[in-house]
Amino acid sequence: MHGLCAFTHRRMAVAQASLIFLQKETMNPTKLIGIILIAAGGLGLAYGGFSYPEETTALKLGTLELKVQEAKTVNIPLILSAGAIVLGAFLLVLGRK
Repeated sequence: MHGLCAFTHRRMAVAQASLIFLQKETMNPTKLIGIILIAAGGLGLAYGGFSYPEETTALKLGTLELKVQEAKTVNIPLILSAGAIVLGAFLLVLGRK
């Protein structure tokens, strides 16, 4: 029984240490926004833009409608992606203090 009690005691000590670590390392909003900006900037650099479908009416004859779905593309400028990464890194450094 002594071995089982020692094992349980060790597990409780690890759980308490983890809880103390989590209480000290809570994520403040500045760090969270910084991480989101860095991720968005990285995606902007990797993909360069995104596309989405847009539906338009091409022909309308009384109750008959002909709809066309076009793919619209939005290009993300390189400077905007790089700026998001720099601003995100700045916010991470600022959030550390």
